[in-house]
Amino acid sequence: MAVIEDWMPPTRENYKFILQLWTFYPLFASLQWVVSWYGMGKTSVANSRFNIPGRIAWMTMESPGFLTLLYIMSTLTRAQGIADLPWQNKVLAGLFVIHYSYRAVMYPLMAPSMSPIHVIVWVLGLSFQLANATCIGSWLAAYGPTTAAAWEAQLAPWSTLQFVVGIAVFYLGLAANYYHDDELREIRRREEQRQARVTLENGTPVQAVDKHYRLPEAGLFQYMLYPHYFVEWVEWAGFYMAAGWGCVPARMFVVNEVFAMLPRAVRGKQWYIQRFGADQVGRRWAVIPGVI
Repeated sequence: MAVIEDWMPPTRENYKFILQLWTFYPLFASLQWVVSWYGMGKTSVANSRFNIPGRIAWMTMESPGFLTLLYIMSTLTRAQGIADLPWQNKVLAGLFVIHYSYRAVMYPLMAPSMSPIHVIVWVLGLSFQLANATCIGSWLAAYGPTTAAAWEAQLAPWSTLQFVVGIAVFYLGLAANYYHDDELREIRRREEQRQARVTLENGTPVQAVDKHYRLPEAGLFQYMLYPHYFVEWVEWAGFYMAAGWGCVPARMFVVNEVFAMLPRAVRGKQWYIQRFGADQVGRRWAVIPGVI
């Protein structure tokens, strides 16, 4: 217990150390451009002995992020002698929890099926969540602005306007994320319904749909193959705006998400072309319209 108390909540020195390591994450994520293997989703191998069932892996990989942030927000303020945090800190922490309570809990529960996740991908995803939540949680709990005056300085010269616009951008990205995630779920829901009709008519057994894919058409899928990635970047760009341009943890979150997800989107477009053909994919971009 003494060891845990010494390590948690993060001291300012530990926070700075983890944040410094976090700034080097893009170098690590860039390895995806030269390593084609990625044991999750479309490219997962169903029969690997190192797989974890999709829903279990996803929930245990993503949930520690918002749980860590809540723990730090609860303990670090007391450790630093902060009686009460400004409302901005609480709002931003709430946005983080809203996103990840959906992403970590509701998303896998609503999915008709989920492909298995390799244990290496699970470890990498868990590490991302813990590092990110530690940096953002520590900044919000004690090591960023903790007074009204500090927030005025953080967001100067238009503090209220910047915060409000940032929150609006966040919610725009969040709503678009929900929408495009549901479009992907709808593909498998329709396949399940189709198989159920065939089973009723012919008596054939229903098959798993975790590897059933079609080209989605609704919303931004008309223009790009991974709009759910793009709008999540928009979402966290809004969070960064609301936290202030000097918030290094929020800035690194946006940067690290782009470096982590962009190679997967580019390779994913290649996968779609191989599976459905260039004519079917058409002029869709991978993830950023007009760029890539």
